[in-house]
Formats: sequence, C-alpha cells, structure tokens
Amino acid sequence: MRIQVRRTGGFAGIEKVAEVDTSARADAQEWHALAERAVNDCRGTPPVGVPDGFQYQLTVDGKTVYCADPRLTEEQRKLISMVLEEGS
Repeated sequence: MRIQVRRTGGFAGIEKVAEVDTSARADAQEWHALAERAVNDCRGTPPVGVPDGFQYQLTVDGKTVYCADPRLTEEQRKLISMVLEEGS
C-alpha cells in the first residue's frame, strides 16, 4: 500500500509532501487499518479550512481524499503525522 500526504496552507504557506510504501514493513497491517479508518472520514473534495490552518490531501493506493484542520479525526491526525515523519 502506498500512502501519500500533501500538506498545504499554514502560516508560511509551505507545501510538504511525503509518501510511505507499506509493502515491506513488518507493521503493514497496522498502517492499512489506520489508513482505511482515516480515509473513510475524509471528503472527496477539499473542505474549507480556517485561516492559516493546514489542508491535507491523502492518497491511498490511488484514491485521493481531503481533510483540513481543525476538523481532523484522531485517525487522520495520527496517519498524517506518521507519514510526514517517516515518509520520503
């Protein structure tokens, strides 16, 4: 499974993109379960965020969905953080 996060917005307006390929990971099942829960709570179109807030585009195995601060679920926040920290 390929999970990509694209973060835009924020005070400085700097875009950050990271991707994780879970296929060779020992914890792949945990990533899959988290990604499935996070994506299910996202929208098919970019939501309206708040001034200086972050907007996120999540792409999981070719399916792209959107979410934004401050209305992230716990699963979305966790997945985004993990991908941005561990991804390339």
